[in-house]
Amino acid sequence: MDCKFKTELGLVTVNDEVLVRVAGYAALDCYGIVGMASKRSTDGIVQLMGRENLGRGVKVRQNGEKVDIDLFIIVEYGISISAVAASIIETVKYKVEHLTGISVGRVNVCVEDIRV
Repeated sequence: MDCKFKTELGLVTVNDEVLVRVAGYAALDCYGIVGMASKRSTDGIVQLMGRENLGRGVKVRQNGEKVDIDLFIIVEYGISISAVAASIIETVKYKVEHLTGISVGRVNVCVEDIRV
């Protein structure tokens, strides 16, 4: 599912993989996050994903003219989860809108684990 929007110069199509990478890298740059998480549905074990597997910790859904982004993260122990989540939401929304030109409706942050 590619995201499409019109400009005065024509139709722009942005691949989902681009949105996933922009959102994933923006989230990883925030303070207090250890990494992205991938939850295996078979046994419920949370795996720490590196920068090469960002797609498993980020889900993008198109919602009309906007996109909704779900982030599955692992937070560093001793850091305020609400502060980390607020920082991630603000950073991801700004960077996706600024770099791709696509409006972001919601950014949902799911904390899957805490690591020391």
